[in-house]
Amino acid sequence: MSKSIGKAALLALSITPFFALASHWTYEGEGAPEHWSQLSDEYKTCQQGMNQSPINIDTTVNAHLQPLDIHYGKGPDFVLNNGHTIQATVDPKASDSITVDGQIYVLQQFHFHAPSENTIHGKHSAMEMHLVHKNAAGEVAVVAVMFDVGAANPELDKLWSVMPEKAESDAAVKAPLDINKLIPTDRTYWRFSGSLTTPPCSEGVAWLVMKHPLTLSEAQLEKFTHTMHHHNNRPTQPVHGRVVVE
Repeated sequence: MSKSIGKAALLALSITPFFALASHWTYEGEGAPEHWSQLSDEYKTCQQGMNQSPINIDTTVNAHLQPLDIHYGKGPDFVLNNGHTIQATVDPKASDSITVDGQIYVLQQFHFHAPSENTIHGKHSAMEMHLVHKNAAGEVAVVAVMFDVGAANPELDKLWSVMPEKAESDAAVKAPLDINKLIPTDRTYWRFSGSLTTPPCSEGVAWLVMKHPLTLSEAQLEKFTHTMHHHNNRPTQPVHGRVVVE
């Protein structure tokens, strides 16, 4: 479903502090999403691409997909504020992974957007988590989990309690975090081909959006948005005839 993406995209996947400093894209003003393609030749796909993410999930095709096959064990060691998002860094050697089409995709990191980037029938969720995976060929698969405001999420608290308030800073995760508890019990999902939602917007990314949301409290959402200082979601992009299967 996906094709190999380039070196620039893999650099974007790591979303290191260096990358955050080296780029001047943002979510507001002159560096906002509608201007990303003008900021660098490497970002042209953000405007020219025909399979961009996020999208509005509306019309779907029933392909009888099997529930997502997840193998998560060790949690993250560090949490990073890179100025664009809050990202939990996972050791790839720990082999936290998913299996898609018989291929193993190893978890690299997961991060958050508020409000959600993908929408369901035109509606945003309060927050969306992206778990970014890569297989041996360098192909990327992203698992997206929606969060609605409701009961507090204990696993998020383990990240939020050490969340760096200053951009380009990180902190050690002190309490053991079970990534499995950040995935809905019902592992049914929508699937489509898309892109990274941040520059360079490289395409060929397999998207798996979980159908069932989790919850976070109003206070947890407020802490995230206060730390980010602004919304950090890219607007939904044209579907251009792509099929969303479930």
